[in-house]
Amino acid sequence: MLIPSSVITEGSISKPAIVFPSQQQASITLAVMVANGETNGFAALESRGEFAQLVLADDSPPLTGRSFGSSARAVTSGEVVFNTGMVGYPEALTDPSYRGQILVLTYPLIGNYGVPSSTETDEHGLPTYFESGEIHIAGLVVSSYSWEHSHWAARQSLSEWLVEKQVPGMYGVDTRALTKKIREIGALLGNIVVGPPNSIPESQITTFSDPNARNLVAEVSTKSINVYGSSNSPSVIAYDCGMKYNIIRCLVDVHKVKLTVVPFDYDLEKNPSNIEWEGLFLSNGPGDPTMCPQTIKSIQYALNLDPPRPIFGICLGNQLLSLAAGAKTYKLKYGNRGMNQPCIDLRTGRCYITPQNHGFAVDSNSLPAMWKPLFINANDLTNEGIVHTDRPFFSVQFHPEASGGPLDTAFLFDKFVGHVRKISQPLVLQDGLAYQRQTVKKVLLVGSGGLSIGQAGEFDYSGSQCIKALKEEGIEVVLINPNIATVQTSTEKNEVTPGADKVYFLPIRPHVVMDIIAKEKPDGIIVSMGGQTALNVGVELWKTGQLQKAGVKVLGTQIDAIEATEDREIFSQKLQEIGESIALSYSANNVEEALEAARKIGYPVLVRAAFALGGLGSGFAENDAELKDLASKAFTVSSQILIDQDLRGWKELEYEVVRDSSDNCITVCNMENFDPLGVHTGDSIVVAPSQTLTNREFFMLRKTALKVVRHLGIVGECNIQYALNPKSEKYCIIEVNARLSRSSALASKATGYPLAYVATKLALGRDLVSIRNSITKTTTACFEPSLDYCVLKMPRWDLKKFNRVSNKLGSSMLSVGEVMSIGRSFEEVIQKACRMVNPSLDGLEGIDSNLTDDEIPLEEQIAVPTDTRLFAVQRALEEGWGVDKVYEHTKIDKWFLSKLENIARMRKACKDCGDVEKLFAENGTDRMRSLKMAGFSDQQIARYTNLTPLRDGTARVRAIRKSLGVIPCVKQIDTLAAEFPAETNYLYMTYSGNEDDVSEGLHDPIVSESDDESWPATPASKAFKNRIRSASLATSKSESLADKQERGVMVLGCGAYCIGSSVEFDWCAVSAIRQLRKDGFKSIIVNYNPETVSTDYDESDRLYFEELSLERVLDIYEREGAGGIVVSVGGQIPNNLAGSLASSGAKILGTSARDIERAEDRQQFSDMLDDMGLKQPAWSVARSMEEAVKFSEDVGFPVLVRPSFVLSGAAMRVASDEAQLKNFLGLAADVAADRPVVVTKFILGAKEIEFDAVANQGKILNYAIGEHLENAGVHSGDATVILPAQKLYVETIRQIKKYAVAISKALNITGPFNIQFMATGNDVQVIECNLRASRTFPFVSKTFHKNFISLATRAMCGLHVVPYNINLLDIDYVCVKAPMFSFTRLRGADPTLGVEMASTGEVACFGDDAPRAFLQAMLATGFKLPKAGSTVLLSIVNDNFRREFAESAITLSKMGYKLSATPGTARWYNANYNLDMKMVTKPVNSEDDGDDPATGAPSALSELKESDVELVINISEGTTRKDEISSGYIIRRTTVDYGISLVTNVKCAIWLVKSMERGYDKFKAKSVAEFYHLDV
Repeated sequence: MLIPSSVITEGSISKPAIVFPSQQQASITLAVMVANGETNGFAALESRGEFAQLVLADDSPPLTGRSFGSSARAVTSGEVVFNTGMVGYPEALTDPSYRGQILVLTYPLIGNYGVPSSTETDEHGLPTYFESGEIHIAGLVVSSYSWEHSHWAARQSLSEWLVEKQVPGMYGVDTRALTKKIREIGALLGNIVVGPPNSIPESQITTFSDPNARNLVAEVSTKSINVYGSSNSPSVIAYDCGMKYNIIRCLVDVHKVKLTVVPFDYDLEKNPSNIEWEGLFLSNGPGDPTMCPQTIKSIQYALNLDPPRPIFGICLGNQLLSLAAGAKTYKLKYGNRGMNQPCIDLRTGRCYITPQNHGFAVDSNSLPAMWKPLFINANDLTNEGIVHTDRPFFSVQFHPEASGGPLDTAFLFDKFVGHVRKISQPLVLQDGLAYQRQTVKKVLLVGSGGLSIGQAGEFDYSGSQCIKALKEEGIEVVLINPNIATVQTSTEKNEVTPGADKVYFLPIRPHVVMDIIAKEKPDGIIVSMGGQTALNVGVELWKTGQLQKAGVKVLGTQIDAIEATEDREIFSQKLQEIGESIALSYSANNVEEALEAARKIGYPVLVRAAFALGGLGSGFAENDAELKDLASKAFTVSSQILIDQDLRGWKELEYEVVRDSSDNCITVCNMENFDPLGVHTGDSIVVAPSQTLTNREFFMLRKTALKVVRHLGIVGECNIQYALNPKSEKYCIIEVNARLSRSSALASKATGYPLAYVATKLALGRDLVSIRNSITKTTTACFEPSLDYCVLKMPRWDLKKFNRVSNKLGSSMLSVGEVMSIGRSFEEVIQKACRMVNPSLDGLEGIDSNLTDDEIPLEEQIAVPTDTRLFAVQRALEEGWGVDKVYEHTKIDKWFLSKLENIARMRKACKDCGDVEKLFAENGTDRMRSLKMAGFSDQQIARYTNLTPLRDGTARVRAIRKSLGVIPCVKQIDTLAAEFPAETNYLYMTYSGNEDDVSEGLHDPIVSESDDESWPATPASKAFKNRIRSASLATSKSESLADKQERGVMVLGCGAYCIGSSVEFDWCAVSAIRQLRKDGFKSIIVNYNPETVSTDYDESDRLYFEELSLERVLDIYEREGAGGIVVSVGGQIPNNLAGSLASSGAKILGTSARDIERAEDRQQFSDMLDDMGLKQPAWSVARSMEEAVKFSEDVGFPVLVRPSFVLSGAAMRVASDEAQLKNFLGLAADVAADRPVVVTKFILGAKEIEFDAVANQGKILNYAIGEHLENAGVHSGDATVILPAQKLYVETIRQIKKYAVAISKALNITGPFNIQFMATGNDVQVIECNLRASRTFPFVSKTFHKNFISLATRAMCGLHVVPYNINLLDIDYVCVKAPMFSFTRLRGADPTLGVEMASTGEVACFGDDAPRAFLQAMLATGFKLPKAGSTVLLSIVNDNFRREFAESAITLSKMGYKLSATPGTARWYNANYNLDMKMVTKPVNSEDDGDDPATGAPSALSELKESDVELVINISEGTTRKDEISSGYIIRRTTVDYGISLVTNVKCAIWLVKSMERGYDKFKAKSVAEFYHLDV
């Protein structure tokens, strides 16, 4: 029976321990029940398979799960061991070395690619895909089993194979917890028991059989003598102690030896079969080597032969050779099993990644004279091989033949066969120069500049890691980066968070970089951490010889290697040299060459610009016309374009590769795109590790990656992208990025391996072996991470902010941000990611998402990749299309689709039930756990079961879930799948487990003392408050500072970057975290953005890479017992949680949630201003269309239409007439249906002013007043902001301060806040107030050299705060912030500004006066100044703007620029100022580029496309966005498409001309410290 809600929601329950009932209930049931004829409506929610137990010999409670293997009611004994490999289960199960062992696979998703044919054989009659003729393991234990599989080579499922071979398998076990147990107490004996509880006598279940007591070698060794490659030479005898078939293939097929395989006990001295042999091979095998005395005796005979015959041993063979030589062996605690064991060659110092499977090792100290260790394990320093000092005898503990695993040490077979053939085998030593450390004392780091589509916050993370690594080496760091919002440009530094020594906020241009080099005289430069911007500058400076002349070394990958990857022809040639190939591709230097290349390849083709980031300037062309259009635009961003073969539909995969100067080379992470090739990887859902690759494919591509990177000579980090045929092993290389990329940040966060940090160390000459794993602190960085979880990256788009922008995805990147989710099932991570990328979503849903279009056929919606296709695919599955049909339309791999179908079926089961009582009445824990493991949120379940109101229903589901004991557990990211201990604070939460990796907080959660009873209460909030009120209220008032510090503070991060919320909020979060740690507080960060510095596990005491949802934040808050939550430094997403968190009992630090709502809700805030007598534009709440129209007519158009809780002006529009008003009202209601829509009088010509401040209990501590250059009507995020304000009246400033003081007091603000004002003359009015940090906080903090967030953090924590001493009279410089746009990527977007934000980033530059700083900031955005004598095209909408710009137009003419103008503009200036402007006609459409037949005047389009126009000044009304395509839009769009500089605001145009006239584009490079006078 379900516990009644009255019981659930009342009572004082102590903090619950994470206790799971039967783990049989911990499985995700996949959607196959209907096919099996099951009619139970709840089948999709309940576990499949018989009850199974893993009983361990340590007297611990049995681990329970479900069977997916043999269903025989029996007890299967074995030694329980684990393997950390992420692929290769068919190979592992057939490896004879696992004989008698119960194998635990640490990777949680098993069975994905099925099992290949067991009847297909090679030329030797051996199974092609297996390592022996049978399954050797005693049993298999996994976390999650995939009942559906997908792979072209699969012939049956893993379950079917296990059943056929009568091998038990069980899933539903917390394999991470089990691995940790084995690691801590050693390998254990265990029994797998299949069958209902109590169906087998207890005596059988608890009787264990030790396989090591058996002669396992005798069980697996051949019983006859077999010869392979009988016509080959030389002849080698192989002792089969359990030899893997791939060894036979290596020796016979690759090295052409005649191989005679004999039983393990064959007497070599007597040689009864008279076998001729010239070399002896000792194979791998299971068990204790001392149980093979016959083999040891024969080896001893061979060792004593004179002349000696070569001997080579592998794995068990290494131990047997050691025993024969007189050494000793011993049993390891838990063995080395997996595919990523780093082994150091003691002759050369090189480190290799090796596959291993052994439980015994050689005691190196027992080796007799003339024998030496050959390899050692870089992690645990155990012996990995021996060698005789003067005879050809050697052996290794690992598997050079792999299968599964890497083939990095396959050269050892070359050595052995070379010895047999009597070919000299000289020792090839490393070049000693490789070990010479770079002697650099000062390094110039080139940043990436403002954030844009294709080059975003990931480079802030990379640069910050680079600075950290350089400072650890004692190197002085000089940084050039004009992005003032980033963490890396912070000037505060201490021992924990070292920053750059000097920061230059200057345009990243070659001549500017050289000016800094001339001034600072660095020894080296790093250009691989700043995206394509930094790379292009580095390439240019190197090619022109300027770096060489200045004596500056390029650190890391050299420029010639970079050029080899960037230039398609060189790249193709380089690959051909090593037998690899790219997709059919030709470069072209003009349109005619592009057409010729396309005809060679055949349409469709992919057009790409060389030397471009994020696919800029690329697209698919179906014919000559489309190619001409794409090519002409691509040539505006690059001098060379590439015409590529169309491989859409192939799988796209990516490997992150690291190589040092000693040629140690590893792959850190491989990733698979959810979408097939054709969608830019930045716009695709990406999964790590790959889910549908077999061992052969995984390591085939890995081997190629290492070969390519070595051949190119890359030192540091790079990534390689592949296209893989989904129906074969055919592949081609797409590209190599010889720098840190967006994928590098993702891979770093996905694995815990800090790529940028390591790459920097390598650039200085360090080798991988000597660098420590930054998570374990004890193991080497020369390793390949093993993941025991799944990671999914989902892009975030903001295409709906732009009119006329297609939402179709292709080869050019469009996303503005991304999220990363972590879990232990695919269903879990994709549902998490949906909620992360769009907080209004409850999970992955099709019909309920409201993101599909009822008017467009579903076939069309899923056939073409768009930003909403995922939801259309889900809708199709919800509507019963089936996986096969959806696959035919999308080519998304069927494995991924089967997981989405499972979500759809689980949703259907809940909705069909429709009643929460009924849903969980039977098997409640099982069903609830299945839903939670599949990523369903409490709110989804509440909605499916019709619980209303939804907020209360969600709380009720949460209470039911907790009463059933279904609580998430906390797992660590530790890089090595729990094989080695790691005290890491990098955490995620999952329901696929029953044990936490880290301890809970020491305190009970604090309930908010300021409980406002007028707020609606929910059952969950009552229960939570009742449960902990007595514990928290009794102690909170008397808590000491030490107690508060120990409790810690939760900081909610910014979530996905989007237009309106970007890297500036990460700077705020990081500043808060650093201040907390400085003040001794335990810091807990919650964020899910892989591009951020805040999600670097070094930044906080605990990092939860988790959702910023009410459900998950409460989970963490309750678990940690934190002293409070900071919601005001991460932008709007955490701010929107304040009310729900407070009403659920959580303590909000700083301004109260009630006051936050008063400021955020437009109506409440406006009412408050009216009550206080503070001026604001006339406003009204639109409760109906008629009411809105009447108000607008009363105050007069234009009016501003906006919903409440706005970020970045979402759904804000200026309506200039009644028709636009009606249209915009509908859009605003769609965006915020549960919030009122406010209509406000829009005031033309007003100046907008930013007021950023920190307050404590209503009293302002510090403030900054920033002045917008543009008039009101341009969103503050798109405005050019000047600080300190230069042209505000004293009375205006006085009124602003007076208003701000009043508002701060009324809202009792504690913490950061921002107020936006508008002023006409001295008449000041309030626009809005945000009780959180705004996007300008890093700007004002760095301008004043005072961290406003640090001050706010101390205030919010209740510490004593002293205002900063900021005296504007002492500031003799100006800083100007300029917006960064990405219109070049957003095809069709109108590149003009309005009330809805469009910029993707920002830059800021300092100057002695405002015009100097302004021009530098413009240049820092990538703005190109027109060359002397070029043409400037003017198109200005009305006489007022023309009159305002007149002086500037005259100046341009005097400066020697040729002026062209559209008819109205030309006639006005020619008539009034006699400027003799050339008239050009306005285009009627995008094809209108011919001359006017009446006047002969050229079209503006032909002028843009064919003449020397280098600047367009197009001033439109600026307040409205028309739906129709105007001539102004066509001019602006063409300007952007052809890479011509565009200015659309008259104020900015005037300042630009003024700055150009004064020659401010020539400036002396000054660091920010010089402006602060810190160097004086």
